[in-house]
Amino acid sequence: MASSAIASSSSPFINKVQKDVGLSTFSSQPSFSLHTAKKRNSRNITCVMAPQQTERKPATSGSVKTAMTMTEKILARASEKPMLSPGENVWVNVDVLMTHDVCGPGTFGIFKREFGQNAKVWDREKIVIIPDHYIFTTDDRANRNVDICRDFSMEQNIKYFYDIKDLGNFKANPDYKGVCHVALAQEGHCRPGEVLLGTDSHTCTAGAFGQFATGIGNTDAGFVLGAGKLLLKVPPTLRFVMDGEMPDYLLAKDLILQIIGEISVSGATYKAMEFVGSTVESLTVSMEERMTLCNMVVEAGGKNGVVPADSTTYKYLEDKTSTPYEAVYSDDQARFLSEYRFDVSKLEPLVAKPHSPDNRALARECKDVKIDRVYIGSCTGGKTEDFLAAAKVFLASVRHHISTWERRSKFPLSLFQLPRRLVWMDVYSLPVPGSGGKTCSQIFEEAGCDTPASPSCGACLGGPKDTYARLNEPQASFTIFV
Repeated sequence: MASSAIASSSSPFINKVQKDVGLSTFSSQPSFSLHTAKKRNSRNITCVMAPQQTERKPATSGSVKTAMTMTEKILARASEKPMLSPGENVWVNVDVLMTHDVCGPGTFGIFKREFGQNAKVWDREKIVIIPDHYIFTTDDRANRNVDICRDFSMEQNIKYFYDIKDLGNFKANPDYKGVCHVALAQEGHCRPGEVLLGTDSHTCTAGAFGQFATGIGNTDAGFVLGAGKLLLKVPPTLRFVMDGEMPDYLLAKDLILQIIGEISVSGATYKAMEFVGSTVESLTVSMEERMTLCNMVVEAGGKNGVVPADSTTYKYLEDKTSTPYEAVYSDDQARFLSEYRFDVSKLEPLVAKPHSPDNRALARECKDVKIDRVYIGSCTGGKTEDFLAAAKVFLASVRHHISTWERRSKFPLSLFQLPRRLVWMDVYSLPVPGSGGKTCSQIFEEAGCDTPASPSCGACLGGPKDTYARLNEPQASFTIFV
């Protein structure tokens, strides 16, 4: 689901936001403009954007003469520069490099070709290798990729290689962690103020921890393996201020689809997206919702997404890492390319219709669309909170006295791909609030869903023909990916 602001241009909601934008600390004039999505499904969806910033104002104190955003500060520290401005190219020291079974073999090949067959990586403790895309398959080529990752990790004595072996219990050995973007967080590799690069577009998920995280290609990753640094261009920052109490029927997926629908899939091309406001701060139950926000930054073309670290972040990391870190925050006078403001209390659920994430529509506008398959999984929608939300929907059908046969008709083939071994355990052990002690797995079974599958990327990326939930024959169906 996703969210939208519902108001006319003359409503109190818009008037209030217009006033807020006029008081922006970085806005030179109290002017504003209404920006709407290029692809619009409802004329009721609006947001307000502050004027673009064309100049920087110097800070009034301190050694840094120009105020900086979070992203600029992280890159300045990593490049050992006192200050940076958008557009500058700098050599950045990397804190963590992640790769997986799809891109790992190519990355290792480039590393050996350029640095030598017997070369050693720059730091074996800063490299994370996680097979997660094409696993639990009989495909020889896919399994060979995992073997290459295993061999390289043994050659280089990589500390953080999360192997995959089917032992018949959770269909993963005790070291296997599941989908890389969720595992990086749960294993303590996401730390405020650091630089994390990965050979996957959704590496930006880690920005939820106040970290600069972005995806890179195999060639760049091969260079980082040997040098520990990479030449990066400093991106300008778009700021998204979300205030108001978040309704129970919304999730962070609603917020990010609203944003993408507003700015389009190219609206943040090579830009940082910074998420702030009372709504973001209120996402305190877990870090998962903040991770969802940052995960889909790349669907808007963004270079990285970032959420300021706070007590929620620190609490999450308490038992995850012993590595010291230092969070950074945007200066009060930092210059943002644009600022968008949303009153979340007035938002409604959205969906992204085929075939683009910015093809948004109000969920209630799609009530007559027949759904043939529901796939719940992936790195953006397959975390514990997402499965709990899905279970509550099925639970509600029971309370409305819908029979098992009717539920199977109303909720046809529901497919669950768990992205994380711990999520797998949560689904089978955590009681769903208001269910009388039932777990997600029990509720899914009663609703006629498929048995939750083993932790991997699964149908999200596709892969070999025996990939879970992959369509190998043409079907006239409408499938929802959550």
